[in-house]
Amino acid sequence: MLSLILLTMPEFFEGETNIVNRLFADGGWRLHLRKPEATKEQLAKWIEEIEPAYRHLIVLHDHHELALEYGLGGIHLNSRNLDVPDWLDRKRFSLSRSCHSIEEVETCQKAYDYVFLSPIFDSISKQGYRAAFSPEELAEARNLLSQNVYALGGITFENLKEVERLGFHGAALLGGFWKKGK
Repeated sequence: MLSLILLTMPEFFEGETNIVNRLFADGGWRLHLRKPEATKEQLAKWIEEIEPAYRHLIVLHDHHELALEYGLGGIHLNSRNLDVPDWLDRKRFSLSRSCHSIEEVETCQKAYDYVFLSPIFDSISKQGYRAAFSPEELAEARNLLSQNVYALGGITFENLKEVERLGFHGAALLGGFWKKGK
């Protein structure tokens, strides 16, 4: 069975934290809090609206120091935040990153708890962001993908079986979740 991660939409919207609290109550999800334009204060306010018992299920993409302050589950490295903070305790916090090639996954995979590989399918949330891998390329990398790689980009509830068939450890949803009005 695929492990599932939900990424937030980049912008804040009314009722978002209520949806996230309900999702956590239902179980089985981890959430990546990705608000690239948000200030530290805006992210802190958002986190404070999440039930404290669920905060360990949140991974931060920006303002990583909030993970310490609020007891979050981990941090995610990306083009905006490339360096692992000195304070990061790998026993306490997960460490993940985004990858955009199979070679990048091979290079980075062992240094992270998990990585995202994208885009697997045409993106739902980013117009014109097309799938970057052929089914043959993914089939060749199957053993690599099954370890700790999450498919990202164009992931929907309808194509989760295909993601599993391709051999990914998990799937990360963004537009395929939020655009459906869940």
